[in-house]
Amino acid sequence: VCLCFSFSRRLKELHTKEPSAKGNMLRLSVEAGGCSGFQYTFSLDSKENADDRVFEKNGVKLVVDNVSYDFVKGSTIDYAEELISSAFVVSTNPSAVGGCSCKSSFMVK
Repeated sequence: VCLCFSFSRRLKELHTKEPSAKGNMLRLSVEAGGCSGFQYTFSLDSKENADDRVFEKNGVKLVVDNVSYDFVKGSTIDYAEELISSAFVVSTNPSAVGGCSCKSSFMVK
């Protein structure tokens, strides 16, 4: 899993602006759902589980559980800022063969 600079910059900003978020990691999970079968969910987490894969860049961490990791192996995680919304995103995923226009739902190979 590759973490983009904008990912680490935004997570550091959250740590600075939100005292309750300080030191928290971003957790990426894959769940059944969405228009294409699977969807990504991002949440702040203070706990690292025994089965987590941990990725670090510029002092901030992304954690992914083992089951979700199989779906996002080789992916690039970014922070996208657009007129309508801004969010953490999976910008590329080699395991995905298609998805919907919202970019949060995908199909696997």
